[in-house]
Amino acid sequence: LTLPDVREQWRKCYTTNNTFKDPSTMSSLKDVCSGLPLDQLPPQRERDDSVPHAPVRTPNLTPEEERLALQNALRYFPPELHEVLAPEFAQELRDYGHIYMYRFRPQCEMRAYPIDEYPSRTRQAAAIMHMIMNNLDHRVAQFPHELVTYGGNGQVFGNWAQFLLTMHYLSEMTEDQTLVMYSGHPAGLFPSHRGAPRVVITNGMVVPNYSSREEYEKMFALGVTMYGQMTAGSYCYIGPQGIVHGTTITVMNAGRKYLGLNDLTGKVFVTSGLGGMSGAQAKAAVVAGCIGVIAEVSEDALMKRHKQGWLMETTSSLDECMNMIRRYKRERKTTSIGYHGNAVDLWERLVQEYDSTGELLADLGSDQTSCHNPYGGGYYPVQLTFAEANEVMHSDPLRFKNLVQESLRRQITAINKLSDRGMFFWDYGNAFLLECKRAGADVNKEGDTLGTRFRYPSYVQDIMGDIFSLGFGPFRWVCTSGSPNDLATTDQIATSVLEDIINKGVPESAKQQFQDNIRWIKEAGIHKMVVGSQARILYADRVGRIAIATAFNQAVADGKLQGPVVISRDHHDVSGTDSPFRETSNIYDGSAFCADMAVQNFVGDSFRGATWVALHNGGGCGWGEVINGGFGLVLDGSEDAGERAKMMLQWDVSNGVARRSWCGNENAKEAICRAMDQNSKLKVTMPHAVQDDTLLERAFRN
Repeated sequence: LTLPDVREQWRKCYTTNNTFKDPSTMSSLKDVCSGLPLDQLPPQRERDDSVPHAPVRTPNLTPEEERLALQNALRYFPPELHEVLAPEFAQELRDYGHIYMYRFRPQCEMRAYPIDEYPSRTRQAAAIMHMIMNNLDHRVAQFPHELVTYGGNGQVFGNWAQFLLTMHYLSEMTEDQTLVMYSGHPAGLFPSHRGAPRVVITNGMVVPNYSSREEYEKMFALGVTMYGQMTAGSYCYIGPQGIVHGTTITVMNAGRKYLGLNDLTGKVFVTSGLGGMSGAQAKAAVVAGCIGVIAEVSEDALMKRHKQGWLMETTSSLDECMNMIRRYKRERKTTSIGYHGNAVDLWERLVQEYDSTGELLADLGSDQTSCHNPYGGGYYPVQLTFAEANEVMHSDPLRFKNLVQESLRRQITAINKLSDRGMFFWDYGNAFLLECKRAGADVNKEGDTLGTRFRYPSYVQDIMGDIFSLGFGPFRWVCTSGSPNDLATTDQIATSVLEDIINKGVPESAKQQFQDNIRWIKEAGIHKMVVGSQARILYADRVGRIAIATAFNQAVADGKLQGPVVISRDHHDVSGTDSPFRETSNIYDGSAFCADMAVQNFVGDSFRGATWVALHNGGGCGWGEVINGGFGLVLDGSEDAGERAKMMLQWDVSNGVARRSWCGNENAKEAICRAMDQNSKLKVTMPHAVQDDTLLERAFRN
């Protein structure tokens, strides 16, 4: 082949013969799925100041590395376009620390369109496109133009060329092909078979010795890796509803454990963060029945939640905030108060109120700032305004880091004082206590030998760990028809399934979880949880997930639902994540830092029926701190889909329960033994506990 022949074949891989009437818009799904508009480039586009943008990144590239980053970005385009694009991309790299390729951002509304509107050859591919576009919906995504869904840096893709190519590949895919995704980059469609996943995703799979924050910033700027958080890079985010449910269950169980209360009326839950996932806290406090007080430094983030109806009241005055807390405690009113200001100021003021009046205004406390990314916009130091912080984190990173660490020390000092006076605080798995420890704050737990325990427990250690060990975790689904009626029907089906399970008899240890989730589903419509796709979440165990999935599949087959249902889960689940400071923080046999469970889960799901699978470095606690994986499975009403769901969900839950059983958790032992009784093909190695602890010491005396 001559070079022109090769170039022409290359061009066909990246774009169809479709002639754009107006290449500047990419204003329809057909345009978006037609590949990169190479025949006539869309005009250069500046950043749109009407939407929130990701903080400027500081990768500290050498001149040679800058040239490499530009060279890597230009690989997506034929050489005749390089003269036009090179200076533009170079400017993006210098201005923002990354090449996002804003020119190629489509102008069509980014949202989860009904599945039948996507040009595709298979319903599975169309369902995946539905999920991808939901992750980039402006109502859902934190920084949509930088392709960040949540967590400050949870990318769906690294640039807009990757998005367009992926959508094109999905529109062309058949059921004997698999799309391979390397950290946002679509490597291509490869021959496979109907039983294989349609998409296999890996994000941030870096050789361990190079999995540092500094190396990440450099590699992301080079365009060779990506931080997918958990459900951002796996296309399974369902808006803040997912974390609303988890936070609601956490707050309710915290009330039971710490306060001895099932009714939290008049109790105050103080926390911070209303941005991406943390934006759910205000709604969760109300659903749990307490008074939520949430600090947020970004006025845009705070007002976004207020306009959505998720945050009930706002104030920028600490005096007014204290008066509101007192009034609502007295009136026993359930509400949420958004304080526009720094969390440190709020915590320190609560200490002052106690010192001057003797009144403890906070009963429960936590933090949901994006502390996995403390120096890149995840945590804002109290010494600077929001605007000043955004400038300093880029212009003077070392000063910014020092200010953040000083701020963390001040925050913990205030929390410690309130805790000593009766407030109960827990870490929400966002690396808050980990970063406080690194900052030199007083958070160490006396007698900790494993390095995973702090003065305050992780919510997994103290509140949710036993729930995971029972096999309960965040099971979710999306109605790809986009119809609210379909969502209401699935709510009814799920409620009926869970009630039937209870009526048939469940262990006492699991009964409360079933009851909490039935209540959640029944009230979900009242609380208007949907933002973006028509989706729902609940906590279910192995039996519940399989029963709900098969019921949904039958409803699709019977025509009770207008389109397929995608089932998925948060990676933050029974089996999906190895994270020593969160999901596996209650594992004490020394294996909390091992990632076999998450990797095995990803692999096992792939050949047991998942439509797509994902494996990530980072998520929750941050880059290098976590390995996690997830899946999506399309229920299209076929017998094959029903069998896939049964096979895959059996494994997806039992894997983690077996691991937790081997680590000595009694709830997990009970749950896995029950699973073996129900399935003769399941045979799990069970641990034998040492009966006499003195034996361990005596054995080493000689």
